[in-house]
Amino acid sequence: MTRARNRTSFVLDTTDRKNLFLLVQLRWLAVVGQIVTILIVHLQMGIRLPLMPMAAVILVLVALNLASLIQIRRSSTVSNTQLFLELLIDVWALTLQLYLSGGASNPFISLYLLQVALGAVLLEAWSAWALVLVATAGFTWLTGTYRPLPLPPAHEGELFNLHIQGMFICFVLAASLLVPFLTQINRNLRARDAYLAELRQRSMEEAHIVRMGLLASGAAHELGTPLATLSVILNDWRRMPALMSDPDLSEEVAEMQSQIDRCKAIVSGILMSSGEARGEGTVRTTVKGFLDGLVDDWKSARSPARFDYDNTVGPQERMIADLALKQVLFNVLDNALEASPGWVGVAALRQGDNLVVAVNDVGPGFDPAILEELGKPYRSTKRRPGSGLGLFLVVNVLRKLGGTVSARNRAGGGATVTLTLPLSALSPGGSDGDD
Repeated sequence: MTRARNRTSFVLDTTDRKNLFLLVQLRWLAVVGQIVTILIVHLQMGIRLPLMPMAAVILVLVALNLASLIQIRRSSTVSNTQLFLELLIDVWALTLQLYLSGGASNPFISLYLLQVALGAVLLEAWSAWALVLVATAGFTWLTGTYRPLPLPPAHEGELFNLHIQGMFICFVLAASLLVPFLTQINRNLRARDAYLAELRQRSMEEAHIVRMGLLASGAAHELGTPLATLSVILNDWRRMPALMSDPDLSEEVAEMQSQIDRCKAIVSGILMSSGEARGEGTVRTTVKGFLDGLVDDWKSARSPARFDYDNTVGPQERMIADLALKQVLFNVLDNALEASPGWVGVAALRQGDNLVVAVNDVGPGFDPAILEELGKPYRSTKRRPGSGLGLFLVVNVLRKLGGTVSARNRAGGGATVTLTLPLSALSPGGSDGDD
């Protein structure tokens, strides 16, 4: 759960970093737009502007952008406070530029709405309203305090027309910037929400697995005593003269004893998998040896009619034997054998840094609805209580190891279940996955 919370924080921070980068791009456009506008007004229209103070404001915006890019590159976290401060500086810069160019009578004063709209999308509620108050205060201040624009004689009678033209340019500019930038910001936010929903779903599935593990561990503890009792009784029976003199009964008692020993081994495996076994050390082996031994154990226990096995993994790949992974592969093989009693095929190979194990069968294949919800609990065509948990556990165990599970129906009939695992997760000191 702690890792899930860390991943959640990381996703939130990544979203804010993407939004900050969009804000940087918008500010570059604002810088270019201000330079072009100042040059047109000052040189072409002959309206004298205070170039040095206005250039100083532009340089502040450029410096802010460079600092923001360094922040994005060096840090993985961007806070709401930082976004708020950056938008405050943008509002301050706009206020200064408007003060130097006519105040509230400047048609570009509507750009305050652009800053407010960005704040409403990017910021938390308190900071968005604070930005509204700051922009409102700036607008109010500009109505009475500003540097008048000295219009040249050629434009003295065209003030209203110039104002309308400026308002039109401001509208087109604001609309053209709002649509693409807000669309991208909303896309980032939707991606974050989708990932958070996935994390919540994973948390629910992991809680389900924990409950199942507790039940399995408790059942293993409870089964230990009756199995031990049965084993003692069978040992006593084997020494009874009536049974010793009957070869058929002796053979049946021996078979019963072997099945009890197998049940005890399964119980011990459950306890070992849950971390409760005592006295067993860590088993270090190779990937090839682990898979070969697993296949031999499965074949001796299940006795399939026909079984093809191809393992091309090199003998140098080291790993720590994981009983949970062994049980996962047993589960996939059992499902394949149940669907296709006549033939099961397994292929193991290395692809890049991953181990890939493909289990094939010639059964009826997967129902399309099962393929769409692969790994969801209780999704199965079998009409038995508790069916559908096999692939659910397979998917979650592989995911904890950083791997994936995929399934498809084969063109010639049957199905293929492919397990992909990073070799680093299997090797000594490897990763436990990213969940």
